[in-house]
Amino acid sequence: MMSRSRSVLKATKARILGPAMAAAVRGVFAFARMLGPSWSSDLGAWLARGVGPFLPQHRIALANLAAIYPDKTDAERRAIARGAWANLGRTGAEYAHLATLFDYDPDATTPGRVEVEGIEHFLAMRDDGKPGIVFSAHLGNWELPAICAARFGLDATAIFRPPNDPAAARLVHEVRSGTMGGLTASAGGGAAFAINGVLERGGHLAQLIDQHFTRGVVVSFMGRPALANPLLAKLARHYDCPVHGVRVTRLPGHRYRITLTPPLALPRDPEGRIEVAGAVQAMTAVVEGWVQDTPEQWLWMHRRWRAPQAPRAEVS
Repeated sequence: MMSRSRSVLKATKARILGPAMAAAVRGVFAFARMLGPSWSSDLGAWLARGVGPFLPQHRIALANLAAIYPDKTDAERRAIARGAWANLGRTGAEYAHLATLFDYDPDATTPGRVEVEGIEHFLAMRDDGKPGIVFSAHLGNWELPAICAARFGLDATAIFRPPNDPAAARLVHEVRSGTMGGLTASAGGGAAFAINGVLERGGHLAQLIDQHFTRGVVVSFMGRPALANPLLAKLARHYDCPVHGVRVTRLPGHRYRITLTPPLALPRDPEGRIEVAGAVQAMTAVVEGWVQDTPEQWLWMHRRWRAPQAPRAEVS
């Protein structure tokens, strides 16, 4: 009886608070659009840099930084953490401008906010008639590559984890679906069918791969063991399709650089098939290099390094 009462109370709170929260976020978005992308980005950075250090996640960030960068001073590690909060605040504020933020034009005579390195790889993926896989990480404004793919006609579907709150999930999906290509949840009814269907029709799948995945495979990330999601590696093995990495780097003056790598040369087994654990490690190594380049632009606030609690399942 108590359990049922708690469930009813939780559902009631969700029905009341969810729409109210969504309305509040819509109001914030409207204010951000009024400010424009640069001012709202700066305001988001200022707020997150000021509030973030008082949140429990800040302790996680500092612990991660102490483990990864033991030779840096405490001041240096705190500066990276503050930078990470600022990047998160900017990214959140820039959601209101996703429809207009991407302005890359390869034929433009003057640079815009966004520059793209490796546009030839985007175009090759678009035109080769084969399925493909793209991995990325929570760096810079990590939403921009999906917009780039959509603008250049690449049939791409982003695998994402929706927010737990249904109202927030609807709002995020609304913002993303208005600017990006396909979207599919990483879990839930029909997720596996939808994900495989993208590659079956010759489309492209994209996923952020830099967070802890409880049922993952053990990889070395920044010199420490971590659990990584093997989904993209398994799909690459099954479809024998090319795998690219894409990152976003924040540049001075409210500008961004999107960089798409050439296809990775992934390890293969004696039969010539992509080796799953080795492929996951290869992708993780690319992400590691990105984080080392711009540590202040990565999401240090999550518990990325968690010791496996049980032997990992077969990944092939």
